[in-house]
Amino acid sequence: MNYRHAYHAGNFADVFKHIVLTRVLLYMQRKEAALRVIDTHAGIGRYDLSGVEAGKTLEWRSGIEQVLDAKAAGSIPAAVLELITPYLDVIEQENSTVKGSSLRYYPGSPLLTRKLMRAQDRLSALELHPQDFKTLAALFEGDYQTRVTELNGWLALGAHLPPKEKRGVVLVDPPFEIAGEFDRLVEGLMKAHRRFATGTYALWYPVKDRREVNRFIANLKETGLPKILRLELAVRAPSQEPRFDGTGMIIINPPYLLQEEMTKISPWLATLFGENNQGSYKIEWINGEERTKK
Repeated sequence: MNYRHAYHAGNFADVFKHIVLTRVLLYMQRKEAALRVIDTHAGIGRYDLSGVEAGKTLEWRSGIEQVLDAKAAGSIPAAVLELITPYLDVIEQENSTVKGSSLRYYPGSPLLTRKLMRAQDRLSALELHPQDFKTLAALFEGDYQTRVTELNGWLALGAHLPPKEKRGVVLVDPPFEIAGEFDRLVEGLMKAHRRFATGTYALWYPVKDRREVNRFIANLKETGLPKILRLELAVRAPSQEPRFDGTGMIIINPPYLLQEEMTKISPWLATLFGENNQGSYKIEWINGEERTKK
């Protein structure tokens, strides 16, 4: 699966991933101590939804646009709206100067993270693609709280850990452009966990080939790492042939309240994004804590 992000910015998978990331970061900030966020596959940071790539797929129209339309219509349940408002505030801030349209720009994970950071927090944004790195570096030029590095994100799981802050969130969001990404996720996680066992890790994956996803989950379970939470959102029922049916996040050492919060948010997203009433979600502890499924 080729998941070059410019084509998919703002789609249902982005919405789900970035809501989860927001909730993780805000919980971690309940402690005054500084926090380091490491984004291993950072992309370009800000995406123009009127650009060529996004214009070819228009996936954002069945993603973030639907969420903003629901907010404008007052149809988001109060409990959900309270939890996703910090995320939506960043979206609206990015589009506050847009003329003639309320939605043109979508913040990728490094920009979303930066907008949510406190003065004591730091961001390490890593990007290997030369042009994307230049775009990302220009976006954060002069920002002393953000360090942009041209580096293979998989290498960062060893070289950049543990952070000097001793508190950190590591987002691993590979493009799935080449085969073997699921295996690299497990291998990278094990390498990182050996260096920084107390860190919180957020691993994104597409739900396309469900046999591959099931193998990935089984391999994660076999690692024996404690406290692995699986979050998934599907927009359609499984098909015989692999297709992009859903999106998932694996959270290692998740915040205490994340399961409870996603139990409120996920049903609403499944209803909003589900095609022909086939949306569904899954909340499951792979290792540790209470095992729950939806």
